[in-house]
Amino acid sequence: MAVKHATDENFTELTNSGLTLVDFWAPWCGPCRMFGPIFEGTSENMDDVNFIKFEVNDGNMRTPARFGIRGIPTVLAFKNGELVEARSGLMDQETLTAWIDELKGV
Repeated sequence: MAVKHATDENFTELTNSGLTLVDFWAPWCGPCRMFGPIFEGTSENMDDVNFIKFEVNDGNMRTPARFGIRGIPTVLAFKNGELVEARSGLMDQETLTAWIDELKGV
């Protein structure tokens, strides 16, 4: 499934249905640039999960503040709009996939 991009304005709409992972990132963040291809590559193999990227910048600070994002990359997991778990820091593909499987109850 293609990765979608969220802003403060469309965040709720993009996270309100199904299992959704949101990657909070910034272009100046080295670990974020390393994690981006892992996140996007994983999205291509999982059609039953929504993958969202949220660029933290001056115009999009309400949502990170709302969820207490203090470091990036941080990935939030939502089920039908409800936050169920958060993980911060760089993850490799195996760790990300195993976490998704846990979230799905596999």
